Amino acid sequence: MLTAFTAGLLLITVSELGDKTFFIAMCLAMRHTRRYVLIGTIAALAAMTILSVLLGKTVALLPKQWTHFAEVTLFLGFGFKLLYDAARMRVECHDKSLASDDALATCTSDAEQEAMEAVAEAEAKLTKKTPFAICLEAFALIFVGEWGDRTQFATITLAATSNPIGVTAGAIAGHTICALIAVMGGRLIAKHISERTITAIGGILFLVFAIVAWLEG
Repeated sequence: MLTAFTAGLLLITVSELGDKTFFIAMCLAMRHTRRYVLIGTIAALAAMTILSVLLGKTVALLPKQWTHFAEVTLFLGFGFKLLYDAARMRVECHDKSLASDDALATCTSDAEQEAMEAVAEAEAKLTKKTPFAICLEAFALIFVGEWGDRTQFATITLAATSNPIGVTAGAIAGHTICALIAVMGGRLIAKHISERTITAIGGILFLVFAIVAWLEG
């Protein structure tokens, strides 16, 4: 259980930083009362985690050889995809004549642009800015943004092969940490931490999990 908790915590924390839902929470926190945004964000991420774990346990009913192959393949795929994205971020930033590390950290990513567009669209439809409306807006945006995301597939994969309670607790803890960072100081942190670096670390972590899964299998 402790191993599953640690795996869920590490994988989700690193993968969620700089993700689309991270920027959605950050943008909402700049427009509304942060505690209401935080409540809606954590509720959505917890609901998605529980749903993903249930899907993972359903997948676990398949033959073990299939789930083991899918686990290694998914982790490898996500790992190489993140490393590719990190390399592409560097090229795109240099194409914009941003040469220093500080400038690279401020280069707007596709995830951030998508998040700003989603928030702007939701804000246009928000008529009453009551606490419940803000929580509901955050919940809906985060839940939809998280659906089909790599962290959802990572949670499903971990749950299919590990202790479900440990994965659930670890994933929710990781999501909560990222939500707190995004809501309380996302913009400040985004200016000092390169998203390219975080993405590369996430890719390496996925590759490490792929190797561990392959060896354990």
